[in-house]
Amino acid sequence: MTDAPDRRIDLQFDDNRLAALLYGHHDSHLARIEAQLGVSLISRGNRLTIAGPETGAEAAKAALETLWERLKNGLDVGTGEVDAALRTAASGPTALAQLSRPEGSVRTKRRSISPRSPMQAAYLQALLDNELVFGLGPAGTGKTYLAVAQAVAMLTAGRVERIILSRPAVEAGEKLGYLPGDIREKVDPYLRPLYDALHDMLPADLVARRLATGDIEVAPLAFMRGRTLANAFVILDEAQNTTPMQMKMALTRLGEGGRMAVTGDLSQIDLAPGQRSGLADALEILGGVPGVGKITFSDGDVVRHPLVARIVRAYDQRDLEREKARHG
Repeated sequence: MTDAPDRRIDLQFDDNRLAALLYGHHDSHLARIEAQLGVSLISRGNRLTIAGPETGAEAAKAALETLWERLKNGLDVGTGEVDAALRTAASGPTALAQLSRPEGSVRTKRRSISPRSPMQAAYLQALLDNELVFGLGPAGTGKTYLAVAQAVAMLTAGRVERIILSRPAVEAGEKLGYLPGDIREKVDPYLRPLYDALHDMLPADLVARRLATGDIEVAPLAFMRGRTLANAFVILDEAQNTTPMQMKMALTRLGEGGRMAVTGDLSQIDLAPGQRSGLADALEILGGVPGVGKITFSDGDVVRHPLVARIVRAYDQRDLEREKARHG
C-alpha cells in the first residue's frame, strides 16, 4: 500500500480546444510534466487533477497555468515551451509571466518566436534597445537563433534594409584550403547554422529571393573588410573565434541606422594556442560604452534537449576542478 499524495490540485480550463493543445498530442505534454516533476496528472475533458509531492504539484500548477496563458495569448505550446515552463517554475511568477507575454515575442513569416527563459526575454529586449549587443554563453541557449529572429522581424517591418549574417571560418582546426570546391563551397558548411535559422523564420522561396537581391547576405567574416554597413542588422556568430583585429574590423563596419549582434562562447575557442580571442578583447574594451548591451546565458538557459544542459554543466564542473587543481 502506498502513501497518499502530499498535495492535490484541481484545475479547470474554459476552452476545450485550447485544453487539447495544452495537454499535447495523446497527452504528451502531460506525460512530460509527470516524468520531470514526479507527479500524476489526470485529465477529464477540460478538468485536470494534479497529485503528488507538494513542491512538484505546485511547480506543475505554475507551469500549466503559464502554458495556458501562452495559448490564450495566441502563442504556440510545444515540447520546448513545456520544458521552458518547467525550468522556470522554480524562479517564481515574475519569471514565468515573461514566457506567456505576447509583447515579448518576435513574429516572423513562418512563426511566432517567444523567449523560453527570463534571460532570453532580456536578450530580445536588449536587441531592441541597443545598437550593439553581445550575446554570450553555451551552445543551445538561443543566442544566435533569437538574433536572427529579431533581425528578420526588423527587416519585415522596414526598420532595417538588409540582414548580414557572418561567422569567422575557423572550426576545430580545419583549414579551408584543404576542403574541396570553390570559395562558396568551402565556406558554406561554416555558415549552414545561419541558413538553417533563416529557413525557420521565412519560407524557402522568400529566403532565396532575399539572398538573390542582397536583402539578406550570408558571408564569412573576411568578406566584411572595407565595407560600411548602413541600415543593416549584422549578426557576427561564433565571435570567440575572431582575432582582436578581426573583431575591431567587424565592429567598425557598423553604419548609420545599423545594428549588430555579436554572439559567442568563450569556453569554445578554436584559435591557435596563445592567440587572444577578439570577443574577450572587445568585452574588456567596451564595458560601459553607451549603446552596448551584454547578455550572458548559463546552462540553465539551454533550450535544446535537456541532456545538453547536463553536458554543459559536466564540462563546466570539470574545467572548474582543473582550475582549482592548477591554483591549489
